[in-house]
Amino acid sequence: MNEFFRAAIETKTLLTSTKVALVVGTVLAFINYGDRIFIHRNMMPADWIKLAITYCVPFCVAAYGAARYSTNHRQR
Repeated sequence: MNEFFRAAIETKTLLTSTKVALVVGTVLAFINYGDRIFIHRNMMPADWIKLAITYCVPFCVAAYGAARYSTNHRQR
């Protein structure tokens, strides 16, 4: 388990996961909140929090996948 967390916080893993989160999170943000931001202009404070969480999900998925791959690859 320690090896998994070490792999998850490696600089390369964090950088790649951040890039994935920016791209995928932006696509999801436009899908889910684009009309409320650009057309209706009626975002509430809770919506901004949910928008930020929208970026966290792809970051966590990418980091988990990279760490899982790294630990499995090292064991072989």
